[in-house]
Parts: sequence; structure tokens; C-alpha cells
Amino acid sequence: MSSSVRSGRSCSRVSCNSSASMTLTYIYAESTAVLGPLATFSEPHSYDLCDKHSARLTVPQGWNVIKQAVDENQSGPSEDDLMAIADAVREVALNSHATTNDVSTTTSQSSVGRRGHLRAVPS
Repeated sequence: MSSSVRSGRSCSRVSCNSSASMTLTYIYAESTAVLGPLATFSEPHSYDLCDKHSARLTVPQGWNVIKQAVDENQSGPSEDDLMAIADAVREVALNSHATTNDVSTTTSQSSVGRRGHLRAVPS
């Protein structure tokens, strides 16, 4: 079963009733257009294109185009995708752990003289 049948979304081009199979996203800061597999959900800053319109894509002069082919046999994220996610989670965990340690030492120092809802601030 092709991704265009599963999507249920139509091509973003005016007067095209074909099913979308690719998603186009512009990175204006880098003058780049990225055309890849159909995104999981529709976003306002991206365009869903059918096979015909994705094959005929043109961009302004001087812009780069990155095209990622759709692999019908791949049903999930690649090993590289999973490793990138794992690295990102580890980095966030290390940063939040360091922040937690900083906050806990600050809290213990500033809680001197605290009674109920009142707190005495040491001079």
C-alpha cells in the first residue's frame, strides 16, 4: 500500500485532487527547500505534494534542493534516527541534572530561618 493512499491528505497545489505523497518545507535562512516523505501530520509552514508535483518542483535561482526518496519498505525510523533521539535525550537529562543540583544547593542556603510561610533572608 503506498503512502499516498494511507495519508488521506490531498496535494497543496491549487486545483490538484491527487493524494499527497511528499512534504515540502522551506528553510528561508539557508535558501533551501527540503522535499521528503509525507509528514506525520499537516503543518501550516509545509506543503503536501503529489507524485507529479513533487517531481516537477522548481525553486528560486540560487536556492538548494534536498530531496529524500520515499522508501516503501522501511516501516519505522532508521538506526541513525534512533541514535540521534537517544543522544538528544541524554543531553537534556545531563543539563537538567546539573540544573537540579544547582537549585538544590541554592535552596538549602536560602532556607535558613524559614518558618511556615515566612522566611528570614540572611544579610
